[in-house]
Amino acid sequence: MRFMVARNGQGTALYSVDGDNAYRMTGVDGFDGDDLSALIAADAARVAVIDAAARQQGPVPVSALTPALPFGQFGKILCLGLNYVDHVKEGGYEIPTYPAMFVRMPSSMIAADEPMVKPDCSDRLDYEVELMIVVGKGGRHIAENQALEHVFGYTVFNDGSVRDYQRKTHQWTPGKNFDGTGALGPVVVTADVLPAGASGLKIESRLNGVVMQSATTSEMMWSVAKTIATVSEFATLEPGDLIAMGTPPGVGHARTPPVFMFPGDIIEVEIEDIGLCRNPVISEQQAASHEAAE
Repeated sequence: MRFMVARNGQGTALYSVDGDNAYRMTGVDGFDGDDLSALIAADAARVAVIDAAARQQGPVPVSALTPALPFGQFGKILCLGLNYVDHVKEGGYEIPTYPAMFVRMPSSMIAADEPMVKPDCSDRLDYEVELMIVVGKGGRHIAENQALEHVFGYTVFNDGSVRDYQRKTHQWTPGKNFDGTGALGPVVVTADVLPAGASGLKIESRLNGVVMQSATTSEMMWSVAKTIATVSEFATLEPGDLIAMGTPPGVGHARTPPVFMFPGDIIEVEIEDIGLCRNPVISEQQAASHEAAE
């Protein structure tokens, strides 16, 4: 199944998505959840009942909805770096024997279609298309051969990175956490309708319509299952936690000359059978003016 949290004149709600049609689940059959949290907590039979009841009420065009973030309150947002060999090489790193990891703050996250903010202090805002895991069942010390049972679904992530701040120290936290730089969504696709571990899917980014990254998720060094097992060695995973799986080669800072994003640009990141996340780029001043207007 495909799910989307979105806004319209009736507020923010959870929808199931079928092609160009969306079906409002919030408020149907006693279900009052308005993001993915309540859905993840429900069993499959209950989800099927809610979805069937929502479809009886008729569709809303997806085009009439404004995407929102899938969670009103985030849990952990864990991210892998250096998970594609050619991306490791283009960045000048040695092939790692253990995945590089960092965390994203909720304040850095935006929904599909929302403006991605280029900070005033840097001209090195880069794009990174990534597969994002949505954890469905928590646990600690999860065995690799059981790890996929813990996946609720997958979505698309653009790990917008401010490269000069990322490289100020060995820790990547500043460059990966500027406000309004991590774009997510709009659709979360359940694991059962995708290949195991979402492997073998085309993954691509396009800047102003020009293809910048193009690979498949089968090229990841650490699979979804291996990543979940590795993360759960040190952290208890909980339903709703997110894990980004790293980006393929073709990022802007590794190009000659480098290519970065600026106000007026449009960045699109897409994964086969999951969806397209599209965001315009604006300046920090434009973002402040927009917030003041609201």
